[in-house]
Amino acid sequence: MIQKLFPLDKNYILRQAQSVLEEELLETMVIELKKSYTLLYNPLGLVDNTFQQIIETHTYPTDRIKVIYEQLSGIYRFKYGSNQLEFLFDGRSHFEKYKEDWSAQFTNWLRELGTHESYVKTMLRMTVLFDTESRAEFSENRCKSFVNEFFKLKIVKRKGELKLKIA
Repeated sequence: MIQKLFPLDKNYILRQAQSVLEEELLETMVIELKKSYTLLYNPLGLVDNTFQQIIETHTYPTDRIKVIYEQLSGIYRFKYGSNQLEFLFDGRSHFEKYKEDWSAQFTNWLRELGTHESYVKTMLRMTVLFDTESRAEFSENRCKSFVNEFFKLKIVKRKGELKLKIA
């Protein structure tokens, strides 16, 4: 349980916004993944068995991609996580602003990550091409390490604390 020392700390509001948007953005992850697959591997849109399976699959386990979502959320808070609230003059609340900012940045990151074959393949194995739990777990670990490498982050765990460092 997170103890709130300063309830209007930007990171608490940002974490709330990310939590509220999780389900919606998980679907966005898969939609962008399908687009990335099409651009990388099937730009002509030729229908074969794999492509048809990817396009037509709408049910898949989400527990693995939730881990990637949480990782990207943490990276966003790390990179853009000063604890100072800014003055907003457009009438929106900070919560609304952070929801918009997070959604926009998340979609941009998905498109950037989607240009890399390693990311696309591992995400497909965890979602629409899911076949066994062991392959999905392997893909999740590969995807997490790829994301850390992509953002040039190194995660160091010491004495139960998780620290992010820029590599």
